[in-house]
Amino acid sequence: MCKTNKSATAIICLSPNNGGMELDAIKLTNKLSPYLPALLVAKENSFIAKQAVCKLETISFNMNFSLQMILKMRKVIKENNIKNVIFFGASELRSLYFAFIGLNINLIVRHGTTKSKPKKDLFHRLIYSNVNYHISICKHLQKNVEYIIPFGKYTQSKLIYSSISIKTMKKKEKDTNQLSLLHVGRIAKAKGQTDAILACEVLHKNKIDFNLKLVGAIDEHYEEEFIQFYHNCPYKDKIELVGFTNNVDIYYQKSDIFLFPSHGEGLSNAFLEALAYELVPISYNNTSFPELLDLGFSFAMANNQDIHHLQHTLLLIAQNFIKYKNTTKHNSFLVKKYFSEEKEINNYLTLLK
Repeated sequence: MCKTNKSATAIICLSPNNGGMELDAIKLTNKLSPYLPALLVAKENSFIAKQAVCKLETISFNMNFSLQMILKMRKVIKENNIKNVIFFGASELRSLYFAFIGLNINLIVRHGTTKSKPKKDLFHRLIYSNVNYHISICKHLQKNVEYIIPFGKYTQSKLIYSSISIKTMKKKEKDTNQLSLLHVGRIAKAKGQTDAILACEVLHKNKIDFNLKLVGAIDEHYEEEFIQFYHNCPYKDKIELVGFTNNVDIYYQKSDIFLFPSHGEGLSNAFLEALAYELVPISYNNTSFPELLDLGFSFAMANNQDIHHLQHTLLLIAQNFIKYKNTTKHNSFLVKKYFSEEKEINNYLTLLK
């Protein structure tokens, strides 16, 4: 790896949350750093600011649109001679538009979540007018972005798959006949954890020994509702709330089924990691999951947000686990083929000044 002639680049993610987008911003900064001067810009005292091990600038602000953010961001851009910006987020772009005026920034907006309402009014056409590239991490999101987001005269839409880095592909031997289920992701509404728990009712009723581990922090706005739901579950002793961890690999290594009935993912890194570890994944038929089937991956899809079909699918796999397990052996090869770090980095480098 060596430095290129590309200009200094800021990866900006001002989210206070601790989910996949925030981790992706940190990872992309680290991936680009060997090739160009890369700077991560995050909100002060945020999860990103605490987790990042890279060149970092933090900004303190109370509102997504604020003079304080505009002035501090403009200062960061000038002092670090930033020519490229890769922005992870949405609402803060209102401030960033004014922060970048007159600075000739090559602005790239990276999209990782499905958006619902079109933003093509006069104000949004203004703040998106200086975007050079909209990057989507799957075809589903690319179509969504082109429908929802206003494009400037020279704005281009690009598809760049995020790369997956797996520490080890070796699965640990099971020391029990218990079926081990896993869900990885921030616990929030529509992320799939409650659907996963409800799906396990069919295993409980059919006296199939199982455990379900939920790896991820609970969204503070959802915590009370989720914990009440969890405590009311008659088989809660089979469900473990692991919380956030930096060592998620050990859970993939020990698991059999990746139960991921999300209502609206963009393209989940956790799901790709489960494919790489050759678990037997189950998703709903929505967003990017049909795209993964088209790429040749093997996994099960239940009808979208249909708990009964999800239960039926889970029971079928549990009762025929070895058969389904044998169909996933090529998934790790396909992850390396389509989601390689080299491919992702080269795709970004071609867009940078």
